[in-house]
Amino acid sequence: MQVRSLLEQLDPSHLAAPHRSLPRAVHRWSEEQLTNQLQVPVLKSRETEAEEKGGLLCDLVLKQDNHHLNSRSPVHVWGYFFDCMESERSQRMGNACNPLKRIAYCLCLLSALLLTEGKKPAKPKCPAVCTCTKDNALCENARSIPRTVPPDVISLLFTSNSFDVISDDAFIGLPHLEYLFIENNNIKSISRHTFRGLKSLIHLSLANNNLQTLPKDIFKGLDSLTNVDLRGNSFNCDCKLKWLVEWLGHTNATVEDIYCEGPPEYKKRKINSLSSKDFDCIITEFAKSQDLPFQSLSIDTFSYMNDEYVVIAQPFTGKCIFLEWDHVEKTFRNYDNITGTSTVVCKPIVIETQLYVIVAQLFGGSHIYKRDSFANKFIKIQDIEILKIRKPNDIETFKIENNWYFVVADSSKAGFTTIYKWNGNGFYSHQSLHAWYRDTDVEYLEIARTPQTLRTPHLILSSSSQRPVIYQWNKAIQLFTNQTDIPNMEDVYAVKHFSVKGEVYICLTRFIGDSKVMKWGGSSFQDIQRMPSRGSMVFQPLQINNYQYAILGSDYSFTQVYNWDAEKAKFVKFQELNVQAPRSFTHVSINKRNFLFASSFKGNTQIYKHVIVDLSA
Repeated sequence: MQVRSLLEQLDPSHLAAPHRSLPRAVHRWSEEQLTNQLQVPVLKSRETEAEEKGGLLCDLVLKQDNHHLNSRSPVHVWGYFFDCMESERSQRMGNACNPLKRIAYCLCLLSALLLTEGKKPAKPKCPAVCTCTKDNALCENARSIPRTVPPDVISLLFTSNSFDVISDDAFIGLPHLEYLFIENNNIKSISRHTFRGLKSLIHLSLANNNLQTLPKDIFKGLDSLTNVDLRGNSFNCDCKLKWLVEWLGHTNATVEDIYCEGPPEYKKRKINSLSSKDFDCIITEFAKSQDLPFQSLSIDTFSYMNDEYVVIAQPFTGKCIFLEWDHVEKTFRNYDNITGTSTVVCKPIVIETQLYVIVAQLFGGSHIYKRDSFANKFIKIQDIEILKIRKPNDIETFKIENNWYFVVADSSKAGFTTIYKWNGNGFYSHQSLHAWYRDTDVEYLEIARTPQTLRTPHLILSSSSQRPVIYQWNKAIQLFTNQTDIPNMEDVYAVKHFSVKGEVYICLTRFIGDSKVMKWGGSSFQDIQRMPSRGSMVFQPLQINNYQYAILGSDYSFTQVYNWDAEKAKFVKFQELNVQAPRSFTHVSINKRNFLFASSFKGNTQIYKHVIVDLSA
């Protein structure tokens, strides 16, 4: 106590801040004061006994340099120097200062011990909103999680508090915590890393709060957890909670039964009884990826020399533009082009390893080009007879019994829809169909006339002058015959087909009236769904991975994307795209990426990326 009192007289601030420098000559003591405080003898001369301020003068100072100890140098103890300064009279006493030096040693040693003890961090006190014992803490009426909970607590209870959010690392610094109860509060949200660092936690209770969901992996790192209580919350059993259902299936912790409050189909259903199959959390969308600064009509994709290409017909420039995938920039770039006049269709066909392109033009005739790999360019090898093909509108390629064919739908009054066959050197006219009917579209598909028969090749021709006509392939004579039509479907501009679980469907496009989806019933197509389609010239079904879509374009409104609902066996509205006067939609797959090319007769050609989103992630 005497030493502490002495230090306080020197400088009280040094007890609270031991690292601060002590000012020189803080206080001056007489020999009598030193003797009274330390109770040790101090040698004095007779002259100084009579003087009130005589004797030796000693100051406690802090210096940064080191000096060798001598009779005139300061005494150094643990970073402190004790100077013994003699007055003129005391200098004559010789060794009178030596006892005082010993006093300095003791004083500085004791001071250093006190200062060193002051450096130890104080133990956190119990927060004002909590009641603490050695191992337990109970917190009530708190506005937030206190940060000064004693680190040695084993059990921590929060009840009747006003905070509704718990943030990350809320319980950091509690390595010994084994029991955590956050009960009967109004907790609405808990962060993903709220319980990070609680490796010793055995029991966790979040019972009787207002939680609707829990972030994924919130229990990650709680290796000792054996009991979890989540009762009394309003859990919404949607995709955000799918992870909890999966976690309940493999955790070793005991979890009390909890129930869903939503959605309606799961209300009051036990969460512990759900499985991951009860959640449909994968959604898709078409996201804008790239704009091509030109108008277009037809778009086709093909594989050639182990690469994927896209060819686009540009009616106003008269070109067939070929695009390839840039593996570095991750975009489509120009590869080559074929220049013509008023080009409406550029149809690629690869026979063995050779690439051919049928270029249909409104003026100047239609032609066939061959890719010359040595010259690295396209070379025209054949003209298509102009007397039959006057106003081509669509081209379809197909293969029957190892023979390659293509068919051109002609929309002129005097033209013929004509089939051409590859003979090894070129294509020659094989069969003329449907003369004088102004065909606008041709579709190749394979269907079975009865359940017991195999599927056979068919062609469906759409015409502005009559209902769609169906031709069946006659294997004996190697021609299409048996003409029938699709009843009650006048003014069909185009027909495109797709398959779902072995069943054949067709999408019929109408510019005026409703477009339709029909299903093949064995002998005819049956109407199953109608879509309003004012101003439509394309209703294109396409499949991307396991997703079946149908895209209905319009000259007067947004393009409607439909997704196939397997349970309803119908299309449902899925997404809208803003494409000006669309004429075709084409699926392009490159490097496990899926794209949708949308042609536009009045605006830029657009490329969309097919994106898959997991809502449970």
